[in-house]
Amino acid sequence: MKIALIIACIGHIICGITDCMMAYMKNGRFEFSDVKDNKKMQKVFEGASLKQLELAMLIGVFALFLTAFGYIGVSKIICEYSPAVGCIMLGASVFFIVLIAAHHVLCGATEWFYVRLGRTDDALNVIMDFFKRTSPAAIAYAGLLVFDILLFVMVVTGKTVIPRWACVFNTLPAFLILAPTNIPAKGNIANTSGCDHWRRYGHRCRQCGK
Repeated sequence: MKIALIIACIGHIICGITDCMMAYMKNGRFEFSDVKDNKKMQKVFEGASLKQLELAMLIGVFALFLTAFGYIGVSKIICEYSPAVGCIMLGASVFFIVLIAAHHVLCGATEWFYVRLGRTDDALNVIMDFFKRTSPAAIAYAGLLVFDILLFVMVVTGKTVIPRWACVFNTLPAFLILAPTNIPAKGNIANTSGCDHWRRYGHRCRQCGK
């Protein structure tokens, strides 16, 4: 189990790096608000590397499937205390991983096509239309939210042998703290902390009951 959670941590770290590869070009950081002004977009993506975006998409998908080891592992632990909740968490995590992998590629593809089409006003209109039509894939986060809430509730209510105070260091609180900040790859940072927490406490507590 520890190995699975370590793999998941590595996956989220790698995925966070690929998020940064999509956000940081050599001329600065891309903010979604930049799409309102194509001159800003043109400046940020001037000289942007298509290879960088291609690698970000491909490596990101691989990294996200590595994270599945952690979600499945934690779901398996919760199944020992509540089979129903554990199965819901497992289903929610699979829902999240599959759709977020698609969303990751679609976001990267949006940037790739913008650069490939010459960063013109027409290119911006095309990629925004593409983004709007494919944005339903972002519903993936609903699966993650279900997973995180159920995990938080199971710990904070004492349904597991994990100490209640440990819920403070879980994925959900970590993301709520990071959300207002301008730090890139916030979701991956929060999920890495959650996986690392379970690596430290989940396996040990199942063994000794303390």
